Amino acid sequence: MRLRRYGDSGQAFPIYITVVGGLLFLAFAYFAVGQAAANRNGAQTAADAAALAAAQDRRDQLAGAWVKDVLDPTKWPGIFEGNAEGIQPSCWRAHELAAQNDAQVRRCEPEGPLGFTVKVETNKSVGESVVPGTAEQKSDATATAVIESLCEVDPPAEDAGPDVLPQLSCEDGEDWELDPDDLDVLPEPEDLFDVHLADPQANDE
Repeated sequence: MRLRRYGDSGQAFPIYITVVGGLLFLAFAYFAVGQAAANRNGAQTAADAAALAAAQDRRDQLAGAWVKDVLDPTKWPGIFEGNAEGIQPSCWRAHELAAQNDAQVRRCEPEGPLGFTVKVETNKSVGESVVPGTAEQKSDATATAVIESLCEVDPPAEDAGPDVLPQLSCEDGEDWELDPDDLDVLPEPEDLFDVHLADPQANDE
């Protein structure tokens, strides 16, 4: 009986090694999946930040244009629609933010006058793993950020004087009654425009 027990143990040992080896392989495979997921999440974070940065730069330029032309209300509607003189490209901010998140911009395009779509690729690959082909594989992601006007231009009353400026009615509940003789306090860019990411489903390719 004792010899039979030793023989059974000898037969079970290879099975034990096979099972342990299989479990280790699965563990490494799950680790590789986790690496890939983390890399994709990093790419999406970089894309979101880059798109928002470009949109915020455009928002700040539009707000600056409004301040510059605050005494010319005929230009206000165009500015709030994203059209203003002297607007400079904003994708440089996308490149800057992508680099800060260890990624590179592969594409940065305006979405009309009030939005940007940015595609980035991570600088780092997924890395070595038991899954073939991951050593050099990088992740990419796309994000779109949009700018929305928060204010409506309420024209002055018909009997108002020629120097009376329109009133701004903004979504935060604050109305700006502007005095052309006292323009020390004006709305900030974030009072005039909201910047946010668009629906991620709109970026599926």
